[in-house]
Parts: sequence; C-alpha cells; structure tokens
Amino acid sequence: MIKVVRGNPTPEELAAALAVVRARAAAASAVPSGAPAPRDSWSDPSRIAAHHLPRPGQTSWTRTYWPS
Repeated sequence: MIKVVRGNPTPEELAAALAVVRARAAAASAVPSGAPAPRDSWSDPSRIAAHHLPRPGQTSWTRTYWPS
C-alpha cells in the first residue's frame, strides 16, 4: 500500500511513482532466490590492482606523518 503523507500529487505524478515502484519490484523478483547477486565494480578487488601505484620519490621517507 502506498500512502501520500505530504503534498497533493496529481494523478500523473502518482502514476509515475507507482510505475517506478512496480518496475523495482519486478526487477527484484526477476532474480531467483538464493542466486548470488551480481558483483558491482566498486567491490571488485581487481579494480584496485588494475593500475600501478606511483613509486615513492627520493625524499619521501624523510617526511613523517607526525608533526615535529
């Protein structure tokens, strides 16, 4: 059940909101239960190792984290 808490939406706005909710529900039910969810690129470990980190410079080890 969808309930409008604030405002006075037009019938077109309500229809658009309901279409979004139905589309999300259909997408969620299309994935079989128990199936592993597809991995997004943000959590992919190969994303971190895909590019090389720069090497430290000559004076990089003389600087410390702690202020003097």
